Amino acid sequence: MELERLLRSQGFGSRAECRALVDEGRVSVAGAICEDPFVHFEPAGLSFTVDGVLWNYRKFAYLALNKPAGYECSRRPQHHPSVYSLLPHPLTTRGVQAVGRLDQDSTGLLLLTDDGQFIHTFTSPRKEIPKIYEVTTRHAVDDAQVLALLRGVNLHGEDKAVAAVACIGLGERRLRLTVTEGKYHLIKRMIAATGNRVEALHRIAVGGFALPPALAPGQWMWLESSELELLARRV
Repeated sequence: MELERLLRSQGFGSRAECRALVDEGRVSVAGAICEDPFVHFEPAGLSFTVDGVLWNYRKFAYLALNKPAGYECSRRPQHHPSVYSLLPHPLTTRGVQAVGRLDQDSTGLLLLTDDGQFIHTFTSPRKEIPKIYEVTTRHAVDDAQVLALLRGVNLHGEDKAVAAVACIGLGERRLRLTVTEGKYHLIKRMIAATGNRVEALHRIAVGGFALPPALAPGQWMWLESSELELLARRV
């Protein structure tokens, strides 16, 4: 693949912008500055630097972000900054999208990718990929509320009851809740249907992949093959 085309595929700008990066000596491969935008490289496994920052060629980008509160999962946020502002410019330029959404006041594990099939898999209720949340409620949670969540609660606008796959009490006002659907405001609506209210919502895992403790709020990481395999597990 031509270097100019390779850079474009990785989100480094338009054809002219990528050619300028090369012409200005800002791109290196194997430690050597490349001066020819049309030189060919085998993209698989290729590492290169742009302005001294190391990048690996990736056909698709798969990311995990520890979403902080106060960010919207939108490219056109209305009241708060966009989660995409937390990513390097090449990743947003190549078109990564949030896989499902977290509300601006919700936190935790957010997946992002530019792989359309991946987005479909992890947002389709038919795939039954579990999403695990830690929920802080306004009022104390009793056994009746837990049982209602497990048996299924009726939500406004839904034809049938929605049930949690698992629900475990973590304290007087805290729950660990597992669902396989991704409906709008699902957890908040489910808790409200039991007569309670969500005060804080934190996604801790998707499939078998848990948010790494070392990934601080606002930080992101690449997902490699081992993490992708964990994501697909229906634990």
